[in-house]
Parts: sequence; structure tokens; C-alpha cells
Amino acid sequence: MGLDKAKTVQGQEIMITKKDGKVMVDNATVVATDVKAKNGVIHVIDAVIMPK
Repeated sequence: MGLDKAKTVQGQEIMITKKDGKVMVDNATVVATDVKAKNGVIHVIDAVIMPK
């Protein structure tokens, strides 16, 4: 895994980690990756990340 954090559109940093073989974004688990959309690629998580 190459990233350990990323910046949101609002400028907030979110942590990217690996736990028990699963990729986590803050406390959300990535459940689907590389879903192709008309205007980009989607990665699905199992929770809503709210701004702090």
C-alpha cells in the first residue's frame, strides 16, 4: 500500500491503513474498488466520513 493519508476536498486529512487484510479509510472499510463510472473510478466504503 502506497498511501498512508490523503486530503479531502475540504482540506481535511484522512488516514489510510490496513487492518486484518482490509484497507481502512479513517474507520471505514473499503468494500469495493475500481468501480468504473462515466466520469471516473469509485472506491466504495461502508461508512460515511463526516467533516470534523
